[in-house]
Amino acid sequence: MYTLKELEKQTDERFLIIKTPKCMVNFEGVSNGTVLNFTTPIHWIQSVYHLATARIIFIDNYYGILSKTNFRNNVLCIQLWHAAGAVKKFGLQDPSLKYRSKRANRRIRKVYQRFTHVIVGTEKMAAIFQQSFGISDEGVIRSGIPRTDFFYNTVGKQIVKKKLLHQIPVINNKIVILYAPTFRDNDPNSTEIAIDVRKYCDALCDDYVLLLRLHPSIKHDFHNEFPGIVYDVSTIPDVNHLLVITDILITDYSSIPFEFSLLERPMIFFAYDLERYERTRGFWEDYEKLVPGPVVKNTDDLIEVIEEGHFDMQRVREFAALWNQYSTGTSSKQLIKAIYEG
Repeated sequence: MYTLKELEKQTDERFLIIKTPKCMVNFEGVSNGTVLNFTTPIHWIQSVYHLATARIIFIDNYYGILSKTNFRNNVLCIQLWHAAGAVKKFGLQDPSLKYRSKRANRRIRKVYQRFTHVIVGTEKMAAIFQQSFGISDEGVIRSGIPRTDFFYNTVGKQIVKKKLLHQIPVINNKIVILYAPTFRDNDPNSTEIAIDVRKYCDALCDDYVLLLRLHPSIKHDFHNEFPGIVYDVSTIPDVNHLLVITDILITDYSSIPFEFSLLERPMIFFAYDLERYERTRGFWEDYEKLVPGPVVKNTDDLIEVIEEGHFDMQRVREFAALWNQYSTGTSSKQLIKAIYEG
């Protein structure tokens, strides 16, 4: 959204938005754009046509259809990606590639070859993207991450906070903890939550409220089972809005900490399957040295860390400065400027 709004500010071009089923953004407030839903047959045909004829293409993830689409000459295909930093390996460095067929590997590499540029918020991500996508240093746009502009928008944050306070009034009076784990699509136990919610509630119900942002396969009715204590906020589309009201973040291998660190608030890393995850997915560097907070592996230790409340905030600030080197509040502006002036 930040990229689109800045595109409207700096140019008079009309643009097309191709929306996949997983996209939860409704693109309200975008006046120069037309939205196509990729699941509708006629929209699918239109989408393929526009991908093949567009002059500039922004994408924000991996899309297999790009391996089948022939772009026009000299097209710019700019990967916005969905993460400001990286814990686990991905792209050409994903350990699972060695188990895929030659045909699948060719398709995956062809998709990455479509990217002419990628945006970064730090030199650390520039190096990671060059390895993950096989992109050259000339293809790296050091604009910062557009959506992090939100964290520098005082008015915007106040509006979001007021809206969420209206939706969940109890957060006015309690310390807000958000649990946002990595989505494990291939995990056979993905229908279960790793935290023992009942044990958590027994220990912390008086002073804390727990917000859960979970995989869609998890369907427990937490709110009715633990009224006033636990809320499932998985349907709120923009996780950055939830971060504004979060006092303590609990996550594991997600990229959320890279943006949350801009708020300079505590984090806990509930890595209950650390050894297995490292073996199957791989990390860019030593996990416990990378993350800016305590690492725990069970609910008892998690509760103990919360109750003790001892967090190294200097480490969080250093983490924020390292991973948000170029994300200083004007990333959207710098990105569009780089494309149209560079």
